[in-house]
Amino acid sequence: MTTSHARGEVSPRRFSAFIGTALLSLALLAAAFLPANAQTTAADQDPFALAVQGLDARQFSDKAAAIDALGALGDERAILVLQAFADGRMYRRNADNLVVIGDRVGDIFNLTSPLTAESIGTAASGDIKKIVANNKLRGQIRGVLGQLALFSPNADNRLDAARNVIASPTEEALGLLKRARDRETVSKIRDTLESGIAVLELASDDRAVRLAAVATLADRSDPDIKSALDQRLLEINGEFIEPDPEVRAALVAAIEDINDRLALFGLAENLIFGLSLGSVLLLAAIGLAITFGVMGVINMAHGEMIMLGAYTTFIVQEIFRSSVSPEFFGMYVLVSIPAAFFVAAAFGVLIERGCIRFLYGRPLETLLATWGVSLILQQLVRTLFGANNREVANPDWISGAVAFGGGVSVTVNRIYIIIFCIMVVAALAAFIRYSRFGLQMRAVTQNRGMASAMGIRTGQIDALTFALGSGIAGVAGVALSQISNVSPNLGQNFIVDSFMVVVFGGVGSLWGTIVGAFSLGIVNKFLEPVSGAILGKVVVLVIIILFIQKRPRGLFALKGRAAED
Repeated sequence: MTTSHARGEVSPRRFSAFIGTALLSLALLAAAFLPANAQTTAADQDPFALAVQGLDARQFSDKAAAIDALGALGDERAILVLQAFADGRMYRRNADNLVVIGDRVGDIFNLTSPLTAESIGTAASGDIKKIVANNKLRGQIRGVLGQLALFSPNADNRLDAARNVIASPTEEALGLLKRARDRETVSKIRDTLESGIAVLELASDDRAVRLAAVATLADRSDPDIKSALDQRLLEINGEFIEPDPEVRAALVAAIEDINDRLALFGLAENLIFGLSLGSVLLLAAIGLAITFGVMGVINMAHGEMIMLGAYTTFIVQEIFRSSVSPEFFGMYVLVSIPAAFFVAAAFGVLIERGCIRFLYGRPLETLLATWGVSLILQQLVRTLFGANNREVANPDWISGAVAFGGGVSVTVNRIYIIIFCIMVVAALAAFIRYSRFGLQMRAVTQNRGMASAMGIRTGQIDALTFALGSGIAGVAGVALSQISNVSPNLGQNFIVDSFMVVVFGGVGSLWGTIVGAFSLGIVNKFLEPVSGAILGKVVVLVIIILFIQKRPRGLFALKGRAAED
């Protein structure tokens, strides 16, 4: 935030702008007394054209004044001119001393009019002379271009420029902001410009203007605006920056209103990130809930199924990168989903047929056996891919972030993971509810003996169920590869949380897994700011232990004779 200069003091920047304006005025006045044959071009020149010609001045201070004059005009054409000047593409044509933009092609320069942006022919290198800019002028141009972006035809550029002005306001930008506001048609950008104008008017000499500015900013929910209001309440050498008591009271009330809204945005941010974490936990735990609920197998290799899905995504990405046209590279994620499912499902069948089927009814031994399988799979991956992390690039369509106001923003990939999680759960619920396999799986879950007596091949159902749970874990690996690096230890980061979700929600219950995952995700995110990430997990674990003491079967207890055994 800049404050008004003391009476009688003039900043060098404002002095340069004043000199530039005076020179332009003198040029216009001199043009009025030129002979008729000499006025044919000057009479048609506007202030913009005169400022462009001013860039050809001998002194760098005069060029700086011309740059300020171009910025003060707020003309969109100044963006092209100043960018060309900064890039060293501004020339004077020797034949008529006209300032032009020149682009070299071999030994010839293609000339462009800075007034119309149209081609005006070509010239040899000896026919034009380069207009030189030093580093100081280029720095000045960058600042002016940042303000002129307020008049860009691109709405995103205008919005970014307005936000930059609010973050680093200058007194000279006030007129530009007002002109940009008067011509702005997008309501979001217009509101941002109004905020920028109000921030600058906080330093006005007019008390009524300052009160109006505070009233305007009191309705905003931007941390930068809150900082601007806080600065007006600072006390320097026993005196407040804001001298008027009534304005200070209005500032205090405005800051309190903004703080209340920012607190609500903070709650919303924790909720959104809690849902995001809950989606990751749900994807990681839902396959475990199926295998644990149907077969009673404590599968410690479930995390490695997630890891296999992530590495499958990495392999598909590399295939696309080397074999597919770049414009289709982003489609690798869609191909990775079925590929990861089938790879993880195949490993799941091998584990079930080769190891677990001999250990049914002995949960502690399955725990030990699958722990050994997990170590084997980790070492296999280290041998094939190395121990270093593998990076999976986000496609363009799931990159970037979405701002919700109040400084809250969520990366697009996490939003897609929430949507993807909902789609996976809905598809799985429909498959279990309406397919023949789903009916047989539910029958085995509720009463294995009766299901076998009715002709259901329980061994086959066990193998396919394990494959289904492992395949869904592989799909979870696709999602996790978009928010973290792929490594042999990826699955180990989620296996404990997955078991907590399953036990808390109710073993074998799909709805329990859903509620448990989102509950733990949200609680974790609300505890982290208070207790820290590690202590927050400990608190959640203690809460789950206490809860299980009261409800040993979790939130949604499984129904059926098998559940009562």
